[in-house]
Amino acid sequence: MVSQLHTNLLGTMLTCKAAVKNMIQQEGGAIVNVGSIVGLKGNSGQSVYSASKAGLVGFSRSLAKEVARKNIRVNMVAPGFIHTDMTAHLKEEELKKAIPLGRFGEPHEVAKAVVFLLESPYVTGHVLVVDGGLQLLI
Repeated sequence: MVSQLHTNLLGTMLTCKAAVKNMIQQEGGAIVNVGSIVGLKGNSGQSVYSASKAGLVGFSRSLAKEVARKNIRVNMVAPGFIHTDMTAHLKEEELKKAIPLGRFGEPHEVAKAVVFLLESPYVTGHVLVVDGGLQLLI
């Protein structure tokens, strides 16, 4: 339990602290934190994971407000089911029936969302959901 909070939330916070320090010296920058759709909607059996990812939403939005005047943007992506080692054990055929696009996402699709946020100079404090429409049903 504590290790998930340390990795997912505290680790991100400490990384952002170091990055922001450097970005202030560089007079600007962009951060994209990686959350999860579970941090927005919750999921049975994943309360600690959900809490750690929900904490990232509040942290990312608060940090965006704190550093905007320093020309630093902070956003977040919230992926759903993506083909990774973390989802390899899941029953994909059953789960993808609940996804409007009918499939798991690919890592490069999340990467494209990250690049979009990095390259969008007037977007800050946003959570971009990348889940094939899963949040539409829940």
